[in-house]
Amino acid sequence: MRTTLTIDDDVAVQLETLRGRDQRTLKAVVNDALRRGLQEMGRDPKPGPEPFKTKVFDTGRLLVPSIDKIGEVLDWLDDEESK
Repeated sequence: MRTTLTIDDDVAVQLETLRGRDQRTLKAVVNDALRRGLQEMGRDPKPGPEPFKTKVFDTGRLLVPSIDKIGEVLDWLDDEESK
């Protein structure tokens, strides 16, 4: 198949380096690179890292009456300070 590609400069430099090193044609180097890249891209994606799990432990009972009602907590703190 014939087609026209616009190749980024950094990729072109790498292709030319491989072509000169291996004494191969540009067509052979490009086909080999595409073949290897497509094989890699076709593989199953690598599994991500294990999700972080927080260790759970019992810290005992809550020392303030209720943290849902701030007024009660402030009253309780005032009582504690006055003791």
